Amino acid sequence: MSLNNQVLDKPISAELPYVEANLSYLVPMAEKPVNYTYEPPPGIPRTNATYQTHKLPIYNARSISENISLDREGFAFTGHNTNVRNFYDEDEVRRVYYPEAEQLLKEVTGATKVVIFDHTLRNASQSKPGENNIKEPALRVHNDFTAKSGYTRAHLELAARGIDDIDALLKQRFAIINVWRAIAQPIQESPLAVCDAQSIAPTDIVAGDLVYRDRVGETYGITYNSKHKWFYFPQMHRDEALFIKCFDSAEDGRARFAGHTAFEDPTSPANAPPRESIELRTFVFYPA
Repeated sequence: MSLNNQVLDKPISAELPYVEANLSYLVPMAEKPVNYTYEPPPGIPRTNATYQTHKLPIYNARSISENISLDREGFAFTGHNTNVRNFYDEDEVRRVYYPEAEQLLKEVTGATKVVIFDHTLRNASQSKPGENNIKEPALRVHNDFTAKSGYTRAHLELAARGIDDIDALLKQRFAIINVWRAIAQPIQESPLAVCDAQSIAPTDIVAGDLVYRDRVGETYGITYNSKHKWFYFPQMHRDEALFIKCFDSAEDGRARFAGHTAFEDPTSPANAPPRESIELRTFVFYPA
């Protein structure tokens, strides 16, 4: 077996440096999990789900980054220079970063069409829910879309852009890929961990409602499985990009859903600056 196929098997991942950290998993439940993105009406809890932490090794994947692929492990990593000066400038992000990322995704995936439909800035020190769109790092194991919501969100976003023949477009293979990047200093606090999609069993993922003021989305919570293999890229800086596959319409054995979460890095200095990051959510359409 080649190194390329064996790279994330236990013998090799066991040789990688790692940190141990607590990851917050969904506790199995009878009803469908519900999470509100805003403060719900009185008497309704923000979520009906409960979470439990499990201490796990999170392997430093920098030395094997060239052997990791979106279609096998569900994530990938590359160096990539950006010309964005200020990621907190909404206009500059859309004018400069969106085209940069679109071209990068085409190069990385071989896609013929890329549609960037959303982005999120994260900075715990600047997050003011209800006042701005900056969020804190998400400290729960999750995946942003489900087998159902990948299609429903695609319909919604493509229709909003006036794209013709959406049904035909969604019959060809497409994926939802997040492009994640540090936007200020190298990340020390609350880095992002990604779970090898091959290590996630179908029974580990649980569809839950994500309630917005104007619509209801669906995401996957993930329940604990000792076979999960977690990786991260420590000290990520502005000129590096991490890709996370959150959905793939192909059901042929390729990675479809890569779980991810921020985590508290035990090696992070006590005075580390808050993590500042941006994630783009994108539709990537492959050749017919």
